[in-house]
Amino acid sequence: MTEGVATTRRSRITPEREAELYEAVLDLLREVGYDALTMDAVATRTRSSKATLYRQWGGKAELVAKAVRHGKPGRVAEVDTGSLKGDLHALILHADDCEMEQNSALMRGLAMAVHGNPDLLRAFREHLIEPELAELRRVLQRAVERGEVRADNPATGFVLHMMIGAFAARTLIDEQPPTQDFLLSYIDAVVLPALGV
Repeated sequence: MTEGVATTRRSRITPEREAELYEAVLDLLREVGYDALTMDAVATRTRSSKATLYRQWGGKAELVAKAVRHGKPGRVAEVDTGSLKGDLHALILHADDCEMEQNSALMRGLAMAVHGNPDLLRAFREHLIEPELAELRRVLQRAVERGEVRADNPATGFVLHMMIGAFAARTLIDEQPPTQDFLLSYIDAVVLPALGV
């Protein structure tokens, strides 16, 4: 199949249909987990053909990573409040506590699957980790340009680690899901002081 044919076929799925497919994938992931999720199950749930799914996404790892990326409530780069604190707070406020609880459970399950699946790890790096890092770097660069953060502050390279750590550790340490209040307090008490804000 030539690249032009693949591109033409890929364009047949409307953004609305794509969003519907991604939602179905996320629902299945929450129900059965990554290992038990099959392209057959996605095809059945979405009334699609497996051939269409493979042609559009290539495989399960790519489909799952793109579904998780699509399901994120907000993009870091879309936020520009004029201050780093405002940007980080706005980012947290994109998802309500119920969504955070669902996403936390989903990410815990996927974190286990990533370690045993190189294709999923590659897809997550490409579609989630690298884009998130790039977006966060832009937010931090704006803070540097505004004079809020020193350009040589070593903590800037660890902001995503801090945020993911807080999100993941909340359940492990406190046996509670992450909430807006918890994450906003964490940003104010840990992230911003580390950045000298």
